[in-house]
This record gives sequence, C-alpha cells and structure tokens, in this order.
Amino acid sequence: MTSSVALITGASSGIGYQAALALQAKGATVYAAARRAIPTLAERGIHTLTLDLADEGSLASAVERILDREGHIDILVNNAGYGAYGAIEEVSIAEARHQFEVNVFGAMRLTQLVLPSMIARGHGRIVNMSSLGGRFAMALGGWYHATKYALEALTDALRQEVKPFGVDVVLIEPGLVHTDWPRIAASSLKATSGFGRYAHIAENFALALDFAGRIATEPNVIGALVAHAATTARPRTRYRKGFGAVPLAFIPQHLPDRAFDWAVKLLLNHFGDLVNLVRSDIDELV
Repeated sequence: MTSSVALITGASSGIGYQAALALQAKGATVYAAARRAIPTLAERGIHTLTLDLADEGSLASAVERILDREGHIDILVNNAGYGAYGAIEEVSIAEARHQFEVNVFGAMRLTQLVLPSMIARGHGRIVNMSSLGGRFAMALGGWYHATKYALEALTDALRQEVKPFGVDVVLIEPGLVHTDWPRIAASSLKATSGFGRYAHIAENFALALDFAGRIATEPNVIGALVAHAATTARPRTRYRKGFGAVPLAFIPQHLPDRAFDWAVKLLLNHFGDLVNLVRSDIDELV
C-alpha cells in the first residue's frame, strides 16, 4: 500500500473525512477533495484540494494535478453526494438536474478521467458510495433515490467493463449514518414541501430523518469499511453496513408493492404521533 495513491471526494466531513484517515492509516497517499478547504486533514499530512463535481474544469484540473505529482491514481472513492428532498411535483427541475450532476455525472466524469491511469498500470480500485436509497424508493425522496438507482446501475455496468483490465469496482450501501446528511435532507425537505398539499407528510418525514440521525452508526465505521473495500485483495461487489443496513435492504424487496406503500404511508402520516406517544410514556416514567 505504500505506493498507492487514493483520491476521495466529499472528504470535508462524515464518511469521506473518516475514509481519508482510514486510507492514510493503511499507508496510502491520500488526496482528499471537497468544495471547501479541509485544514484538519492537511494538518495530518493528507493532501487536500478543492473540487466542484459540477464543474468539468475543476474535475480535470484535480486529476491532472495528482497525475503530475504522483504519476498515477490507484484508488478513486466517489463519496461526494447530497440529498435534495421534497415532493417530485415541487422540487425544481434545476435542483433535480444539479443533484444528478453531483451524485451521478460528476462521479462518472471523474471516473472517466481516472480510468486511463489505472488501466495503463493494469490495476485500480473504484469505490462508489451508494445508499440503501439505491435499493428502494420512498415518497418525498424520489429525485435522490433516482440518482442512487442510476449510480447502482452504472457501477454494475462499469464493474463488468473494466475487470478485464485489472480494475475492480465496488459499491458501498451504508445504513443510517450519523452525519450532517439527515439534517441537510430534512432542511431541504421542509423548504421545498413544508407548505401546501405535502406539508403534513413532510413534517413527519423531517421528524423521521432527525430520529434516524440520532440512532445512526458513527461515520468512522463506514470510513473503515471504505478503506477495506479499497485495499482488500478480493473485494466484494457490494458492502452493506451501518444501522439497519441489512433489514432495510431486505424488507422492500420482499414485501409486495402495496404492502410497502402502506408501510410508508403509515410512517409519513403518523410518525409524529408515535414520537409524541413515546415522549408521553417517558415523561410518565420520569
């Protein structure tokens, strides 16, 4: 691992930040990219660079800079992404396009730029950060789910295409992770669909996102998984880890569609009532 060079996106916090540290601990030369500076990683000896996944020039410049300095890139971790939640009717097409630009097209363009270096050396590893949201879809998250569905499909196709050239492609499907993601998703949800016809279910979903963030797995657990997937000799095609990762992937695929729809309807219409009920019980016990 001492000669491996890794590029990871979305490294300013959360999973990306922890994955950068975990890869460094395994001996990789790590380039941590984000839209803003990451001084805490730089202080630890990790190379940092600013990167805008929606900007072709930024992507090309970042890859060129690393190749000029190191001569090769062995590991690419496409971790950056975000969730703009809201009803499909109410999320603007401009916002939907931008979410695809960051979550899908930016990651795939970066992959296109990095692959020639990997193929020329006859080995490489690409790790794509998906989500359980790439295995099923729920109301108010349609555009986000669509980006993750797309990333899953592209990852499967890419894995088959580049394996003959010595490049492995791995997908990570985290469960609930304790990062800023739930807060950001809830904020966009309330801003987009917190008023009007979807307001009631948006309020309940925002509560559910907040609750999920409180019980979630710490990001260093997934960061360590990313480092393992990036460096192990025989990686799996998919890894699932984190709170609820296995059941949340299993249940939607084995429930009839109408049964799953009913469960989502129950969640989005009554989660707030459930929270209040639990609070009342706790208050009585106290």
